[in-house]
Amino acid sequence: MRQRLLRLTKDDAGLSTIEVVILAPVMMLFILVLVAFGLLVDGRGAVDSAARDAARAGSLQRDEASAMSQAQSAAQADLSGTCSGSVTVRKVSSGFQAGGLFTVEVSCQVRGLTMLGLDVGTELTGRSTAPLDPYRRAA
Repeated sequence: MRQRLLRLTKDDAGLSTIEVVILAPVMMLFILVLVAFGLLVDGRGAVDSAARDAARAGSLQRDEASAMSQAQSAAQADLSGTCSGSVTVRKVSSGFQAGGLFTVEVSCQVRGLTMLGLDVGTELTGRSTAPLDPYRRAA
């Protein structure tokens, strides 16, 4: 009986090594996918936050040109460590009259799934609106 038990354990020798060799790459890939999606979620929050800050910075200015300049500066400062490419700020609202709204759209490329070698579109866009003060001084 004892010899039979020893023979059965000898037949299983090396089986766990094969399991580790097969499962380790799968587990590592799973962890990398989780990290990539985490970067996408973090990027989404950063782009939305940058859009909010850009709209607020632009709404405090007296004219449209300085508003866009300040909006671009605010968005680039917020997204300096998040985006892998350039940050684009685009004015979506029409006009720049006191009492109106200043809406901007911020977009940039984030790393996301490209770190895994997957060419998945990872351009994130956020939009935000801030009111223009009706009692601000004219330029």
